[in-house]
Amino acid sequence: MEPRRLFSFSAMAAQLSEVDTLVQRILEAGDIESLDHSAIPRIRTPERLAVFAPRAARLRQLAALDNPIAGYLRLMAVLADAQQAVMAGFKAKPPSPELIASAQQHSMPLIPALSGARDPAWRDVLRQLLDKVEAAGPLTPPLEALIGRLRTLDTAALESQADAIFAQRFGEVDPASAPFIVAALQVVWTDLAADIDKREVPYLETLGLCPVCGSHPVASTVRVGGVYDNYRYLQCGLCATEWHMVRSKCSNCDSTKGIAYHAVGSPDVDDATREAESRNAALKAESCDECHTYRKIGIQSKDYDFDPFADDLASLTLDLLMGAEGYRRASPHPWLWPEQADASAEPSGESA
Repeated sequence: MEPRRLFSFSAMAAQLSEVDTLVQRILEAGDIESLDHSAIPRIRTPERLAVFAPRAARLRQLAALDNPIAGYLRLMAVLADAQQAVMAGFKAKPPSPELIASAQQHSMPLIPALSGARDPAWRDVLRQLLDKVEAAGPLTPPLEALIGRLRTLDTAALESQADAIFAQRFGEVDPASAPFIVAALQVVWTDLAADIDKREVPYLETLGLCPVCGSHPVASTVRVGGVYDNYRYLQCGLCATEWHMVRSKCSNCDSTKGIAYHAVGSPDVDDATREAESRNAALKAESCDECHTYRKIGIQSKDYDFDPFADDLASLTLDLLMGAEGYRRASPHPWLWPEQADASAEPSGESA
């Protein structure tokens, strides 16, 4: 297989000019900043039974496209299926009115991941997820050993891993166990986020963190259709809440300087082919020369089935190429943790 190439292009010349729209003109960054943001839907809360099943389907779809980590994607699809099954019979303890009022008063997330006050039900959710993954089919010996090890962890060990994951203390996170622990926590926080009244969600000073739980986004989507058409939304890697952020702005440091977009293209092509591949790419990496980080962005008009969580996980080639260009991920993917602390960015906000 020939090596893939990374094609880069500036934000203003390429990203903003190439997003197709039928009824709405493309806006320059300054124009977007000057819009009446009260007219733009700020929050998209998840539909509790419409997160994990579509994610599982997308993971399988991407695995079938000659993906270099196809086996892992199929395993994670099984895990997402398990999340869907558990979610159907699960209800988390909602935040108290006092907690909501305090969060609003202090401009803090409504159900902060780093509060330490987790619903202990997440540990039972984890056990149910492990049961369903085991029941889904034969396990490889390493996976069987991993599930067995997870079952032996006591309450203190599990809570310690959850703390380390949320705080991004990479040296304390077990990369093999983390996806399963995160999956259980995702069930709890997604259920909570699905029931939140969007009008109660406070504005955070740190725009790049989820206003519902304070976690980092996994990627963003320029959506199509309805009131969200042509707007960019970041998606939380924990609770699946989406929040609006203008394009051509770094979601890690809020800078509008040095923003560029990068797409994986075919090797040894002419300029016309390169331009066409860049223009038609549904998935790009949005880089920032101020903080030297990147996050991925999907253009739903190019691929309607784009799922920020699944597509970010499945585009490891783009991650490798961005690393070769000197950029680092703004935050790790919740289901693909680095082996060493220096393999990812330092935390830039309140949570993971």
